[in-house]
Amino acid sequence: MNTLVETPDRDGGYPRLDDAQIEALSAEGRRHQTQTGEVLIREGEEHYDFFVVLAGKVADIDGFGGDERVIGVHGPKRFLGELSLITGQAAFCTSQVREPGEVLRVPVDRLKAVVAQDSTLGDLILKAYLSRRSLLIGRGAGLRIIGSRFSPDNRRLREFAARNRIPYQWVDLERDQDAETLLRGLHVRPEQTPVVICSSGQVLRNPSNAELAQVVGLPAPGPGVTVCDLAVVGAGPAGLAAAVYGASEGLVTVALDEFATGGQAGRSSRIENYPGFPAGVSGGELAERAVVQAKKFGATFSVPARACGLQEREGNYVIELDNGGEVTARTVLIATGARYRKLDVARFEEFEASSVYYAATLSEALFCRDDPVAVVGGGNSAGQAALFLSRHTRVVHLLARCRDLGETMSRYLVDRIEATPGIETHLRTEVRELLGGDTLERLVVQDDRTGQRQEIPARALFVFIGARPSTDWLAGQIATDEDGFILTGPDGDAPGPQGRPLLQTSLPGVFAAGDVRSGSIKRVTSAVGEGATAVQLVWKHLQSTGRAAGDAAATLT
Repeated sequence: MNTLVETPDRDGGYPRLDDAQIEALSAEGRRHQTQTGEVLIREGEEHYDFFVVLAGKVADIDGFGGDERVIGVHGPKRFLGELSLITGQAAFCTSQVREPGEVLRVPVDRLKAVVAQDSTLGDLILKAYLSRRSLLIGRGAGLRIIGSRFSPDNRRLREFAARNRIPYQWVDLERDQDAETLLRGLHVRPEQTPVVICSSGQVLRNPSNAELAQVVGLPAPGPGVTVCDLAVVGAGPAGLAAAVYGASEGLVTVALDEFATGGQAGRSSRIENYPGFPAGVSGGELAERAVVQAKKFGATFSVPARACGLQEREGNYVIELDNGGEVTARTVLIATGARYRKLDVARFEEFEASSVYYAATLSEALFCRDDPVAVVGGGNSAGQAALFLSRHTRVVHLLARCRDLGETMSRYLVDRIEATPGIETHLRTEVRELLGGDTLERLVVQDDRTGQRQEIPARALFVFIGARPSTDWLAGQIATDEDGFILTGPDGDAPGPQGRPLLQTSLPGVFAAGDVRSGSIKRVTSAVGEGATAVQLVWKHLQSTGRAAGDAAATLT
């Protein structure tokens, strides 16, 4: 066997532990002599242990036992695993001994005890695991999704995986020469796709999001009843902030989201004006960090979990879920955000499944690589999308109704767009027609100043024209404005004291934060601030009703 070269630690993904850190971990684990070929962590395995390599070398392998690819190589004083060890998901690659030696094996619960005493070690491990998850995603490791680019279900599964930061490789039926061979081996006909090949080898035929979530270890609520101090409905920036602060303050906190953590911000390829990240950070990574942080304090997440009703029962609030389950909470924070608006043009719904997108991440960019695309919108989301797509496509047409991008977009984005040659900006311009066969090929756009129309090539259309609030599930039980956004504080029209807290809705003990709230500032940082503020209001409400926070822990299921 050829000598393996250790993976260099260029970005903190492959650090070495010092002697003191290894000594502290040794007190909680046991040493084990390894042999060449021995598997320490297997793809698809859940609840695996933390390993430190003391001697020899261990390789992380994607596709173990088949078309294998070495993802990384660990030598002495390096540790194994990636983010799934912390989140409780199944392992997305196999760790196999390639040179015999010795490892230190530490159970996860004992690892947590050590990290609680050594924050430096905890930060080192978390940074490495976040980096390794990004590496797995970039390498197309983990799941394999086989399907047609024209299939709505294929797109749904890919979007669910991408939004939840689940590593996967897409096998394109139309372009990948090995796709049909793979399908024949699985006894699946092309018309029966999409299929998902899991890390464990299990094959799922067009699974629902909930079925895929279960296989990879995303925690979805069961049909039982959960009682908690604070139920957070929606895990965008406001909901994630509330989960972090609520759990850190001792509240038994449960966060629910119907699709993925991160909300609209989670779809952003790059957020460059979020405090503390001078080099920028993707929305997915920002959400991922917040989830890990909230879980560290004891918060529970359930994804996918769609709320479909809110009822009062015996002094508590009951959130009804679409799978028949319920979450019972003393207080509720509604942070369900808003859904994207669609263009009102002919054939929009016809092309929506194959050629229209409401996010611009690497997943979407791969669909239209090297093709001309159009981005509609004049806000920050549209600007970020145009900049990201310009790195993957031939030309990006940015279509905005405003007279000047500076009216609705941050200055730093305007400057970068103007300096990017691959972006063509069309101001005071609207889409009038969509043209093409099975997929989008061209747009007819109109200059609002002159009334002149022209055709521009576009194989994909990215739409960022605002949103409507996700409040349909409340069925009129909470006061809203004429557009459906939730009224809070003195604006609530239900009877109550004039001094009602700013974020409280017309129901006592039910609060709203982020984009779903009437009058909110549609920015990530403001949503985070509202989510954190809501936790303090929850505390005050519990105190005013004589109910001690934390007592609900005994009934948490």
